Amino acid sequence: MSLIKIRISAKQKIDYLANNIFNMKFTFCAVALLTSALAAHAGPSVYPTGTTFYDPAKAYSSFVLFTGGDNVARLIDLNGNTVHEWKDAAAHSTFINPNLIGGKRGHVFVTLSTVDGRGTDLIPGRVAATVAQTIGELDWDGKTVWSFGEKAPGGLAQQHHDWARLPNGNTVVLANLVHAVAGFKQPQLLDDVVYEVNPKGEVVWTWVASDHLEEFGFTADQLKLVRESDEADYLHVNNLKVVGQNRWYSAGDKRFHPDNLLFDARNANFIAIIDRKTSKVVWTLGPNYAPITNAQRRKVPRAVDQISGQHDAQIIPEGLPGAGNLLVFDNQGQAGYPPAVLPTTGGSRVLEIDPIKKEVVWQYSGEDSGGPAWSFRSTHISAARRLPNGNTFIDEGQSGRLFQVTHEGEIVWEYVNPYGRAGKDPLNGRPSYNRQLYRGQPVPYDWAPAGTTHSEKAVIPPELNQFHLSSTQ
Repeated sequence: MSLIKIRISAKQKIDYLANNIFNMKFTFCAVALLTSALAAHAGPSVYPTGTTFYDPAKAYSSFVLFTGGDNVARLIDLNGNTVHEWKDAAAHSTFINPNLIGGKRGHVFVTLSTVDGRGTDLIPGRVAATVAQTIGELDWDGKTVWSFGEKAPGGLAQQHHDWARLPNGNTVVLANLVHAVAGFKQPQLLDDVVYEVNPKGEVVWTWVASDHLEEFGFTADQLKLVRESDEADYLHVNNLKVVGQNRWYSAGDKRFHPDNLLFDARNANFIAIIDRKTSKVVWTLGPNYAPITNAQRRKVPRAVDQISGQHDAQIIPEGLPGAGNLLVFDNQGQAGYPPAVLPTTGGSRVLEIDPIKKEVVWQYSGEDSGGPAWSFRSTHISAARRLPNGNTFIDEGQSGRLFQVTHEGEIVWEYVNPYGRAGKDPLNGRPSYNRQLYRGQPVPYDWAPAGTTHSEKAVIPPELNQFHLSSTQ
């Protein structure tokens, strides 16, 4: 992130410190408690949380939805005020477009119940994880209006990462399927499966990833590595989106039919589109790319270079700048068959890609905000969304940072997750703390019921070289 140099008064600095430092849930009269808490952190020990910068004139103002480490789904405004909550939302939540549910506002997908997967055959290759038992749609008041799990195979939804409501009223659910697949080294795979579920919670269509291995773009040598993998979760699909209306289909390209489904496989470095009518994979990006070179890595347009460990791939919806292009958070995390060669000190990227030419037409990296590449880095989770004014909303999930950038890379809003997950290190029992955010999402104001209030007050940070804590002595 670039240093934002803005002259402010001493009173503004005092107000900023009062509003941000003391909101971190500690006071200087609790020095002993503070010292104990800081011992649990391996990163910076003290940092402001909540909204740290906001320029209402340049940012696209909206609500933001995310689930914190306390499993509470929160809708906030860009000043960081919580305007609504859904308790016990598990790891993540997703807002539902009112146009798909008869105009009803304020509905979300959440996980309703989980079961412990430890010591079971539900998650081969893992020793500590929970499994989604039931997922559902909640209204604004927290009432369950749809659910899936009781009629799922084995009575468990086993949903992970994503879900989406369809125009026909059904819901597509990304889930896991544990089964044996001939030719694989692992006796049981943690396979990826897509269910289409009707309003009664019944599965009406199923797509299983391992049935389509030959369609993903692997070479014969790569397929051999896939089948010999020591990882039961060999693809780790982390994203499922409906393609939606787009200019490619309007021009006659049937691969981009609005009803088709787009997904990406984190562990295998590819993105693909499933034809809903035939169940065939009809378009892919990856798993083979040109290497990243220092001379070319920021030039656009250019052929898509090495993507690795990506998340949240989607076709930019009609009506938004870049509509029809693919937007993806390229984590640059370790992945691939064989593992991709990545820059030693590189960072993550957000890429906008022409899906026909397979060219990068816009990108964001740490360098676009005046820092080194590694100043923007999240090797897992994370997300990116295009906004109506041309800005891009980014969830740097690993650090729990949400922010907006202009087309030129200027940061115009930033928020640091104050709702981390406290726990204990399983090896030594010492306190641990993690403020990562799986997926933050910008939400239009009119998604919420009428009368839902919001604030749009500028937040101006102090000059960073003057941002200090005073000694207690």
